[in-house]
Amino acid sequence: QVQLVESGGDLVQSGGSLRLSCVASGFTFSSYAMSWHRQAPGKERELVASIDSGTRYADSVKGRFTISRDNAKNTVFLQMSSLKPEDTAVYYCRARRYFSTMAYWGQGTQVTVSS
Repeated sequence: QVQLVESGGDLVQSGGSLRLSCVASGFTFSSYAMSWHRQAPGKERELVASIDSGTRYADSVKGRFTISRDNAKNTVFLQMSSLKPEDTAVYYCRARRYFSTMAYWGQGTQVTVSS
């Protein structure tokens, strides 16, 4: 059974930091590109960062967020710093099989940044 379990979301003040984790199980983690997405109330879900052969970031988080993965622990991380109120959203982890459209989503973790 495929599972993606996010954790690390919290309420934090503007300028603070958080580290999100997503633990995967039920599939060959190293064969999947991993990414973080977020969805704020009333807005569409958007890509925040992805990692496969390299890393990519949304312009809004460049220089503040860092995505990384540990294939030995089947885990992908999102280190977030200099958080802003506009970063408030539910953050989702996604696994997409390389050279395929097959993808899995986690249940999300809430990040709230107060001003």
